[in-house]
Amino acid sequence: MLAIIGGTGLTELDNINITKRLLVRTPYGEPSQPLVFGNLYGREVIFLARHGNGHTIPPHEVNYRANIYALQSQGVTEIAAVATVGGIHPDLSAGVIAMPHQIIDYTNGRKNTFYDGVSLPVKHIDFTEPYCPNLRAKWLRAADSAGEAIVSTGVYAAMQGPRLETAAEINRLERDGATMVGMTGMPEAALARELGISYAAICPVANYAAGRGESLHSIQYEEVILNLDKTMVRVRSIIAQLVQQHGS
Repeated sequence: MLAIIGGTGLTELDNINITKRLLVRTPYGEPSQPLVFGNLYGREVIFLARHGNGHTIPPHEVNYRANIYALQSQGVTEIAAVATVGGIHPDLSAGVIAMPHQIIDYTNGRKNTFYDGVSLPVKHIDFTEPYCPNLRAKWLRAADSAGEAIVSTGVYAAMQGPRLETAAEINRLERDGATMVGMTGMPEAALARELGISYAAICPVANYAAGRGESLHSIQYEEVILNLDKTMVRVRSIIAQLVQQHGS
C-alpha cells in the first residue's frame, strides 16, 4: 500500500474519498494525527500530515517513529513524502520542484532509530542511497505524465529547526555539498529504511535559502506562503499521476 506524507502546504489531499480515520497507538506514542484512509483516483492510499491537524507540530517535535511505525502497521510498503525546502543551488528558486537523491543529517536529539538497545538489539542499516531508486523513478514518471518539470537530483540538508538558517550556515551547507535545505527529511527517511519501507521525497522550493537571491537580507514569510500555495497545485497534480500509476 502507498502512503503519502504531507508537509508544509500539504495538510490534506484533494479529491480523496475518505473511508476512515484511524488513530494508531504505537510503542513510541501517537502519530501526528489519525491516519486518513481513502480512495484516490481508484486506488487505496493512506495520508498523514506530518505536522498534524492545523500544522501545529514543529519539525523537531514530530514523532517520526510513531508516524512511520503506524503506517507500517497498516500495511504500508511505500511512502511518498512531500517536504518543503529552501533552495541553496542557484537553479532552485521559488516554484521549482526538486527530488533529492542524497541527504546530510544535521539534526540533533531526535529519536532516530527503532533499534535503540532498549527493546530491540542495535541494527545498522545500509543508507548509501537514502531514497528508494524505484520509488524515485515512479515520482519522476508521475511528474512527466503531469507535464511538470522536476530537478531530478539534489542533496537535502536536514536541519534542526524550527528557526530558519543564517546566511553563514547556508554557506557552510553549500560547502558540504547541499543543494537544498529543510527540517523534516531526517530521521523520517532512515526510520522507513529500518522497517523495510520504500521511501522517496519530492521537495517543492518555497524560497531561496538565507543569503541567496531575494533572500539575500531576509526571508519574507508571507511571500514564502504565496509561492508555496502556487507550487502545491503542481505537486498535487504529480501526486494524482503517482497514485493513478501506482501498482500498474
